[in-house]
Amino acid sequence: MRNLIALIACSCVALNASAANDPAAAAAAKLAASVSRPASAMVPAATKKAEPEEKKAAPKAEPKAETAASEEEAEVELSAKIAQRLAALRERQQARATAAVRAKKLADAKRRQDEQAAAAAAALAAAPKHGTVWSYEGETGPANWSKINVDWAKCGTGNRQSPIDLRDGIKVNLEQISFDYHPSSFSEVNNGHTIQVTVGGGNFITVGNTVYELQEFHFHRPSEEKVNGKGTEMVIHLVHKSAEGKIAIVAVLLERGQPHRLMQTIWDNLPLEKFDTVSPSIVLDPTDALPERREYFTYMGSLTEPPCTEGVLWMVFKQPMQASPAQMALFSRLYPLNARPIQSTAGRMVKESN
Repeated sequence: MRNLIALIACSCVALNASAANDPAAAAAAKLAASVSRPASAMVPAATKKAEPEEKKAAPKAEPKAETAASEEEAEVELSAKIAQRLAALRERQQARATAAVRAKKLADAKRRQDEQAAAAAAALAAAPKHGTVWSYEGETGPANWSKINVDWAKCGTGNRQSPIDLRDGIKVNLEQISFDYHPSSFSEVNNGHTIQVTVGGGNFITVGNTVYELQEFHFHRPSEEKVNGKGTEMVIHLVHKSAEGKIAIVAVLLERGQPHRLMQTIWDNLPLEKFDTVSPSIVLDPTDALPERREYFTYMGSLTEPPCTEGVLWMVFKQPMQASPAQMALFSRLYPLNARPIQSTAGRMVKESN
C-alpha cells in the first residue's frame, strides 16, 4: 500500500505541474488526488455514526489473504489508469511542441520570403530604367519622362528646356534666316505622338554661318510656344541638323483662318494606321510652311520630347500662318493634346527681331 501511496503522490506532483496549462492535466490531477485521499475522508458523517450498529450486524471480516489480494488488484488498476492519463498528457504536450516548432518554421519562412521580396523590389526600383513608352498625359506624361528612362534625365533636371514663354526679349537686328527649300519627295507617318513628315535631302537653312539640313517637320496641338503668355491652336516644328550634329528648329505658329496648302497635302496622304509610313508619288514644297514676314524670336533650348536633348537653337516666327477650322479639327481627332507644358527660362536670354 505504501507503493501505491508513493505512486499516487508522484502522479499528483506531475499532473499538478501541468495542470496550469492543460485542462486535461488538471482533470487527471484531480482524479489522482481524489483517489489518494484516505477512505475515512470520503465517508459521510451519518455513515460514521451508524458504524457501531453495522459492525454489530456485519459478518466476520474476510481473511487477511483475501484483503491483501483485493488491495493489490486495486493498486494495479489505479496504477494503470494513472499511467494511461500520464501517457495521454505526454502525447498532447508533444503534439503542442511539434505544432509550435512547425508554426515557427512557417513564420521564419514567411519572414524570409517577405525580406527577399522587399529586397527584389528595392533592387528593381534602384535599377536603371530604359523604358520607351511616353505620352503627354498620366503616368507616362511630361512630369514623369525623366523617370521612364535614364537617358531622358534632362527632361527633369535640365535647365535649358523647351518650350518657354517668349517674353521680355531683347530686341536686336537679328540676321535673316537664309532658306534654301525646294519641292521634294516626302514620306509621312502617324508615329503615336504626332504626324511626322520626312522630306528628301537638299533643303537647307543658314544661320550664323552654320548650314543646317531639313530632316523632318511635325505638328503640335496646342502650340507649345507662347508669346507673352499667349499660344495658338497649333504649331509646325521644322527640324534641321548640321554636319556637326547640331540641331536648329524653326517654329511656325498656326491660327484659324484660310486653308493651309502644305497641311492639306499632308492630310490628303495620311496613313490609315498608326506607325504605317506612306511615301506618295508627289512632291511638296517646305517653303509653303513659312510666313511672308520672317522676324523671329531665338533662344537656346531643347527638344520638346524625350530625350529632351539640350543645345538646340530655336527660332520662332513672330507672324503666325493660318489653317482652316476643318484642317485643325482633323488633327484634333488624332491628337487633341500633344504639347509639352511651358518650361522655366532659368535666366536664359531671348532675342527678337526689331
